[in-house]
Amino acid sequence: MRTQPLVLLAALLLATGAARAQEGAPHDMHAAPAPPPAAAHMPAHAPAHTPAHAQEHAQPERVIEIAMDDAMRFHPDRIPVRPGETVRLRLHNAGRLSHEFVLGKLDEILAHAQEMRAHPGMPAHHEANALTLEPGRSGELVWTFGQPGTLDFACTIPGHYEAGMRGQFLIE
Repeated sequence: MRTQPLVLLAALLLATGAARAQEGAPHDMHAAPAPPPAAAHMPAHAPAHTPAHAQEHAQPERVIEIAMDDAMRFHPDRIPVRPGETVRLRLHNAGRLSHEFVLGKLDEILAHAQEMRAHPGMPAHHEANALTLEPGRSGELVWTFGQPGTLDFACTIPGHYEAGMRGQFLIE
């Protein structure tokens, strides 16, 4: 039965190569995503067509403080910004539960919320457009807003979005 060890070795090499290919993948919100395999897990917390983009090294024009709490609310939950404006989003979890901030189109956020319900052990997020914060913790994202319209944000931890933990940036 020499073929079994060879098959296992081949599978391991393929898996290692795929993981290394993803390590350097850009988090550019405008990059064209590669077509996924049919059964692949699609992280909706990294939307490809969000009308804005993350800016790790950009100089923000202002800081916007956003608190999250166990009443399942963001404070504030409606935030006006200007098209092209770069802001630092300073997030603070004032609750006793973990909370998440995911920024994107509503359909992408809802798809991610569904994934979170289907996979309750999903690890905490720290993506270009998403951040999970433990109780009492703070974190930051820098974001440049695109064309006029709206951009949604929400907590997709199971039950939190459904309880009303969501908001919108009003790009005007």
